[in-house]
Amino acid sequence: MSNSNIGNKQPSLRKPVVLMTMGSQERKGHDYQVMTHKYITPLVEFSDCVPVLVPTCCGTEDLETYLDMADGVYLTGAGSNIDPALYGQENQTPGKGQDQNRDLFDIPLVKAAIKRGLPIFGICRGMQEINVALGGDIYQKVYAEPGFNDHRENPEDPVEVQYAQVHGVKIQPGSWLHDTLGTDEIRVNSLHGQGLHKLGAGIEAIARAEDGLVEAIHAPSISPFLFAVQWHPEWQAAKNPDSIKIFQAFGDACRAQVRKAQIKRQHAA
Repeated sequence: MSNSNIGNKQPSLRKPVVLMTMGSQERKGHDYQVMTHKYITPLVEFSDCVPVLVPTCCGTEDLETYLDMADGVYLTGAGSNIDPALYGQENQTPGKGQDQNRDLFDIPLVKAAIKRGLPIFGICRGMQEINVALGGDIYQKVYAEPGFNDHRENPEDPVEVQYAQVHGVKIQPGSWLHDTLGTDEIRVNSLHGQGLHKLGAGIEAIARAEDGLVEAIHAPSISPFLFAVQWHPEWQAAKNPDSIKIFQAFGDACRAQVRKAQIKRQHAA
């Protein structure tokens, strides 16, 4: 190989780094920061990204430092609800746990990631965080709202039954999700008591449950890749072709971010 060819060789593309914020959990009198294995695995196996687990218990002082190392942001589900005061409501579910440290980290994280143009992928609570960050609000008790079904799981059921595909989701024709999955409707699991009400600025609903509840969103007017779902595609993702396509698409968006940063560095050199 000639020296000129060596000089023109493009550097290999590194794997994208994706931030995953953790949540609070109390165990035997100790406070833990946790992230469930099921969320990490498909990010590694199908998105082909490197997860960086971010504690939310220390405030936002180092938020920009974390973002400096990131090519994407992945906001997962959790057992806690968002503090309703953050979207101007009184708490209608006082018996349900909250995680205000995560609220107060993730909402600024969404805004800062959008400002940087980073890909963002949200699941369940993560979708609700995105909506609140952009000025939307939430049905605190979907099951008590006229016209909506009860989307909660039965806590007495085995986990496999809780995560079974129990209802259909109709996908908006011509939407990004329709193009990605190549279908008008899919079956999904359902494990949530809350859901999106008023959509935040720039957010578009691209899939709905049979009762009309928003099940997937994106925001093409404010972000190159901002996508979130209310169901749980991470659950046994390897057995679900739709889940695999979703995680691969997020990985592709993060790789595009790596390429963009690489080109920027080359031009600056």
